[in-house]
This record gives sequence, C-alpha cells and structure tokens, in this order.
Amino acid sequence: MSYFLPHLTNGWQVDMAILSEEERVVVIRFGHDWDPTCMVMDETLYGIAEKVKKFAVIYLVDITEVPDFNTMYELYDPCTVMFFFRNKHIMIDLGTGNNNKIDWAIEDQQEMIDLVEIVFRGARKGKGLVVSPKDYSTKYRY
Repeated sequence: MSYFLPHLTNGWQVDMAILSEEERVVVIRFGHDWDPTCMVMDETLYGIAEKVKKFAVIYLVDITEVPDFNTMYELYDPCTVMFFFRNKHIMIDLGTGNNNKIDWAIEDQQEMIDLVEIVFRGARKGKGLVVSPKDYSTKYRY
C-alpha cells in the first residue's frame, strides 16, 4: 500500500514537508517499501490517512534514497515512524525507553490513530514529549 502514500525523494522535500506544515502533525515513516515490517506499517498508515487528514499528514521516506537523516535521527531500524509539529520533533513516551520514534510495525489502525491524536493534542499545547495511551514496554512478553 506504500504506493498510495506520498513519497519524499530527497532531503529538501523532507525539510519542506516538516517546515511548511503549520496546523497538522507531520508523520514520517522512514524505511524501505520492500521491507516486511514497513509493509505492515504502510498498510496501517494508508488505512488511517483519510481519517486523520484534518490533523495529520503522512509521508514515506526511503532511507537508502534519502540517507541525509539516518545519522541525525539514528535510523538503524528497518522501519521507523517519527512525528513533527511546526518544525519541531515531537517525542512520544511509549514505555520502551526510546522516546524519539516508533521502530516496530503497529497493525491496529485505531491504536495508530490514538497515537497520532495524542501527539497532535500534546504538540498543540506546546509539549515536546507526550505520553502514549498504551504502554508498549511488555510488547514482546519474554
């Protein structure tokens, strides 16, 4: 489903997407279209794109095609989702210890909508860190 979502093909486009959006959260999925984890995440993002269009915009970035942000945002995982609002990176406390990004695929559309909405509400109030409605620290259940 990644071909239905807009792709940013260079660093300038990514910067402009983050800079130019004043009223909505910019959700960027960094990864590869062919990666299985990204495919699952893209399916979820495509499913929610229409529902969240009033308060969020979703873009995809290929980390091989646009390597500019790999070191800056530590994009070492196969699939990474990050949130930006008014040119500011919005962190989200998911209970995993890494507040900068989501680095696994979320399959449940409502769960993803809740995350985007909580980021939007917190960012609009000027918060740089928002707390996830669900604790993901026990995701793997060892």
